[in-house]
Amino acid sequence: MLLATDLDGTFLGGSAEQRQYLCQLISGSQDIQLVFVTGRGLEAVMPLLSDPAVPVPDYIICDVGGTVVEGNSLQPVQPLQADIDRRWPGEHVVAAAMQRFPLLERQEVPQQRRCSYFCHSDALTVELAEVAATLHCEVLYSASRYLDILPAGVNKGSSLSALVGWLGVDRDQVLVAGDTLNDLSMYEAGFKGVCVGDSEPDLLLATLALPQVLHAVDPGAGGILEAIVHFGLMAQDYVHPAADALTPGHAELVMVYHRLPYEEQRIKGKVVRRRPKSPNGIIPTLLSFFAAGQRGSWVAWSIHDESSEPPFEVHTSVDAKAYPGLLAARVALSTDEVDVFYKRFSKEAFWPTLHTFWERAIFREADWQVFLAVNRKFAERTAAEAAEGATVWLHDYNLWMVPAVLRDLRPDLKIAFFHHTYFPSADAFNVLPWRREIVGSLLQCDYIGFHIPRQAENFVDVASGVASLHVVERRACAPRYLSYGCAVGLESMTTQIEVHGRRIGLGAHPVGLDLGRVQAALAHVKTPARRQAIRAEFAGKKLVLSVERLDYTKGTLEKIRAFGELLARSPELHGQVSLVVVCVPAAKEMTVYDELQAQIEQAVGRVNGEFNQVGWSPIRFFFRPLPFEEVVAWYAEADVMWITPLRDGLNLVCKEYVATQGESGGDGVLVLSEFAGAAAELHGAVLTNPHDPADLRERLSQAIGMDAVERDSRLRGLYEIVRHNDIARWGQEFLAGVAATTRRGE
Repeated sequence: MLLATDLDGTFLGGSAEQRQYLCQLISGSQDIQLVFVTGRGLEAVMPLLSDPAVPVPDYIICDVGGTVVEGNSLQPVQPLQADIDRRWPGEHVVAAAMQRFPLLERQEVPQQRRCSYFCHSDALTVELAEVAATLHCEVLYSASRYLDILPAGVNKGSSLSALVGWLGVDRDQVLVAGDTLNDLSMYEAGFKGVCVGDSEPDLLLATLALPQVLHAVDPGAGGILEAIVHFGLMAQDYVHPAADALTPGHAELVMVYHRLPYEEQRIKGKVVRRRPKSPNGIIPTLLSFFAAGQRGSWVAWSIHDESSEPPFEVHTSVDAKAYPGLLAARVALSTDEVDVFYKRFSKEAFWPTLHTFWERAIFREADWQVFLAVNRKFAERTAAEAAEGATVWLHDYNLWMVPAVLRDLRPDLKIAFFHHTYFPSADAFNVLPWRREIVGSLLQCDYIGFHIPRQAENFVDVASGVASLHVVERRACAPRYLSYGCAVGLESMTTQIEVHGRRIGLGAHPVGLDLGRVQAALAHVKTPARRQAIRAEFAGKKLVLSVERLDYTKGTLEKIRAFGELLARSPELHGQVSLVVVCVPAAKEMTVYDELQAQIEQAVGRVNGEFNQVGWSPIRFFFRPLPFEEVVAWYAEADVMWITPLRDGLNLVCKEYVATQGESGGDGVLVLSEFAGAAAELHGAVLTNPHDPADLRERLSQAIGMDAVERDSRLRGLYEIVRHNDIARWGQEFLAGVAATTRRGE
């Protein structure tokens, strides 16, 4: 069958349950072609297509019949569109002719091959019809308010008839659905039709004598389902089947993260599980929400090689004593799936785009299909774990498409998403070929958290270009966040939006530190000796420290070049300042960083080669990971911490430095890129623009020469922020935001 349906009040009307079932019926059927037939302009239909709950139609007839396009490509259906174009005299010709009628008010909505107005019925004069006729146009009036000037012979019914004939569809297998008078032409074309419940009285009156038109009882989607059964287009049992067989699970909180809460290692053919060595305390914090015995599941992937592993265990315990109610729910992925989904596609397509390096992005449609398949596996496992009305907490861009699938499988769930990486504005994000699908999926969440207000506002910027969005609530960013003091500052942020009739909460929640981990590292038995060795090596010199992963977003190369220029311009610093760079290499398979590594090593060699003295090398370069306890020893002894990412979602290294200095009674200076998310939160840091070599030099020079009083004052303020906004507070505030948003929506 072919379902040709109006949108507002028809396909999009009725109860949420009826709409959902009709959409599922269409999406899951190979026998239903869907055509949207609407008065909206094409641009006004496009936001609807970003909603994953709405199936993509096979064709769209919009502009009250003036536009006919394919649903997937949105390209004109030829020669049907060309025939309509030939009949249209042109927008400016029609608009100029209508200016003589002062009772017409032009609608400020997208419109092509028609001119649309607001007016009362007294504006419908004989003269108006005659003027339209001289332009070879006709007048259509509906809902006692809307007037359209259309090409002669063009309306919803004529364009639908032409499309049905072009497709070669049996007219007896066509069902049309509408609710206003501008849908009348579809019924008059002779198709089977339904006027859904609550239709415009004039439409009901006009179709009363048409034998193949049903006046349904249920409004919207419910009326369409009623008509499908009434006309025998599908069996009643198929249209109204038994309840879905998916049984809710038992987890009241479902954590969905890319890493398991333990580490898996294969030893002599057996998988051994060990406590995780978390790099930032996030895993222990997320685990803490299950410490009180709350029933929950932790959904994460585990590599499953069917040829060498025993039967895959979906459920494993995490720590029966500490977390008696928590199960790990493992998603079985092959090595190839992990390589494509995480190591290649996420890092080659999404990572550079998110950090505004879109020229480095590589987009492969085949990789996107793997990404979708993996996200569906995560969603299906999550749906099976969650109890009725449970909260699902999703983490980061690797799981962008989970909300779309999960909302369809389990509409009862509270879906929350935290975006750990930077989220850019539309100028960068819109480079992604799949931006509509991604944003449409995220808009299925109840709550979305970001590190800082700027990133949340960037999401609103992106979403407003994809879907019709209404800002419900805004809040001031001060005093917690900088408004004008850095590149990522913002005066106010959006905290609630409405899209497709749903309220979505937005929050700023910068990830904090596990201070206990820093304290433990300082108290480590080897730390005093390590600190003493560092002090002895750099005695009489200012120690500048840089710690980061090998990545073009981190600004390591730019920093090393700037340090060389500072030495060239400031001979008095020779022998007085040393830069220690700890650069953690990328995984071996990530060859995208090979060239950057070579450039950094060459830059270090050039600086050291030019300025080396007996007993002093300007740069000491570690190209390997250091144990956290060893890094903390460097933090404690560094006079200046130089963190200069070109773009960063947050940056926890700078917080680790502040915490270490604060816990050890130091007065170190933090020089921080104003493009790091933490810059908006860490009042007291010396902010620098890493894209400006001169500013990099000057701010480092400022930090090196800063007097003790200012150093101490800045450090105390920074330490207070880091200590107060720790990792536990981050998690608590995020879940509190989820709870507040979902309460408002109930």
